[in-house]
Amino acid sequence: MAADPSTTVVATTGQAADTTAEPIPTAADTTLPHLERLRYEEVATVQYPIHAEPHPGTDRMAIVSKEGIVWLWDEAGVDPVPLLDITDRVLDRGEQGLLGLAFAPDYPESGRIFVHYTAGNGDTVLAEYVEENGRAEPGSETVLWRTAQPAANHNGGTILFGPEGYLYMGLGDGGGAGDRFGHGQNDRSPLGALLRFDVSEPGMAIPATGNPFPAAEVWSIGLRNPWRFTVDEPSGLIVIADVGQNLFEEVSVAPLEDAGLNYGWPITEGLHCFDPPSDCDASGLTLPVLEVPHTDSGTCSITGGVVYRGAAIPELAGHYLFSDYCGGYLRSFPVEGPFDEPRDWTEDVGNAGQVVAFGTDHAGEVYVLTASGSVLRLVAERG
Repeated sequence: MAADPSTTVVATTGQAADTTAEPIPTAADTTLPHLERLRYEEVATVQYPIHAEPHPGTDRMAIVSKEGIVWLWDEAGVDPVPLLDITDRVLDRGEQGLLGLAFAPDYPESGRIFVHYTAGNGDTVLAEYVEENGRAEPGSETVLWRTAQPAANHNGGTILFGPEGYLYMGLGDGGGAGDRFGHGQNDRSPLGALLRFDVSEPGMAIPATGNPFPAAEVWSIGLRNPWRFTVDEPSGLIVIADVGQNLFEEVSVAPLEDAGLNYGWPITEGLHCFDPPSDCDASGLTLPVLEVPHTDSGTCSITGGVVYRGAAIPELAGHYLFSDYCGGYLRSFPVEGPFDEPRDWTEDVGNAGQVVAFGTDHAGEVYVLTASGSVLRLVAERG
């Protein structure tokens, strides 16, 4: 059942994460010419790109295709020989597929690559591969962790390493509507949660020390489908874009080090009561810093992005960029606040269509990925 949009959680019944910190130095003071506008330039096309990040030890960028391939790209183009091809074991259908990738912090020495994918039977799999001589062979796979999925949607996506070396993974509530499987507030389930693993030993993924819930892998609960999240190392913040149901999308910002947070689903959707639809008890919840109603610009499914830490666009320094799968807009807000009035850049860059992910290169510049296959670099025009 959808929430009544007129029923708002009173702010004092929940808690917004305390993100107060010393200001992060930025490159805002610059002699660059005046920023006229931002624009996109298409640098590559691949089949349904869902993730992009720097390839450690080279000047290239890894681009992940949902069908099960990890490509390497530089200004000369996409290398026709992929870094990894596991299409034979990935179920690529709807929200299922090869959904996330992270290189080990010591990748240049170890060659360890971690991926999150949907197995042929629908299970969620966290696996490790080892790159040797420029390629990770499918036969090098070690399955580190897996869990059954009760439905084909809300599979999550992002995996990444925090600055302390733990591997984080976001999983949705198991799919369907209204948390039908009851995972959102179930601290004994890995679904509807942010997971945290220690993968420091090759071939092993164990729950990280300090995880606070009965489900030993779980770091935070109360999430519907956190398919895109990011960690901003300079500020120490995690930013989670959680897909709403019928009325509100949301973005939550919290210190990464805060254990045991509950982001509210299905008690709340955005800042509003969901179950029950009114007079819900939001005490102890970490409420989002921003909600986007579905009445806004065709919004249907938020696509979380990254915090800009590059040098080419200092006007964006410290800003979190995000979009929407249906809305196709580009917006940003300072990751340390204020959060309530995001800047809309869509008039500059144009509507990108079905935005599915953001990425960065070695210089911290931002890329936008679309379901149609475009890899778009965000650039500045100056006068």
